[in-house]
Amino acid sequence: MTSVSKLHAAASANDSSAEEALQAHIQINLRKIPLFAALSEDDMRRVNAEIRIRHYNKREVVLHKGGSGDALLFLLSGQLQVIDITEDGRAVGLRMLAPGDFFGEIALINESTRSASVVATSDVLVAFLPAATALHLFSHSPSVAKQMLKHLAQKIQRDSEFRALLSINNTARRIYTYLSLLQKKPEGGGFHPVVENLPTHQDIANMINTSRETVTRALLTLVQLGIVQKEANRLVILDPQGLQKLVQGG
Repeated sequence: MTSVSKLHAAASANDSSAEEALQAHIQINLRKIPLFAALSEDDMRRVNAEIRIRHYNKREVVLHKGGSGDALLFLLSGQLQVIDITEDGRAVGLRMLAPGDFFGEIALINESTRSASVVATSDVLVAFLPAATALHLFSHSPSVAKQMLKHLAQKIQRDSEFRALLSINNTARRIYTYLSLLQKKPEGGGFHPVVENLPTHQDIANMINTSRETVTRALLTLVQLGIVQKEANRLVILDPQGLQKLVQGG
């Protein structure tokens, strides 16, 4: 059984031995989180002593909009979606979160309430670091401060790109542009860019203000044109230039 699988099993169980098994694997996983990668041993011991892990099922709400900013959260496994609810009750996706990402930092820093909700789009493991410990790291750990500044700069850039995406009138182009923003170089030296942990068609629709059926048709078009190849939980971009032409309205 992998470490993640053991964490899932421990988080779902109720006995003390499960709790011990869970804690035994915390440090291995936390060291893989970029924010903690260069922590001193003293700071890592403090984090290990105070961090708590919780398991959520698919579609459970991890954070509620308006809740207190009492912790910094880390996604250890699975996938999350940050959403907001419109006045008419419609869910609008704001961004997706992948393992290694942290969230909830704005409410913590500002000592304010949560500005959006976070929902599990798969079974997930989430780590909660108390506010006092997180704020201590922000101010006393140079490596954490550097990572936080980088994170906030990237967040501003992503939000700017996403606002530009939503301003595109043509729905198909919005979908193509969204996929273009998600693509990354593959790990392990693969040739084609990929979209790992591809969101469901409904989640994509929520993100870019369209219908699930429209997303399905657009992805089918990309497959038929030979621009992408769908695999389990990911999309392989076979023709990045072809996708870019569609993004530009070609």
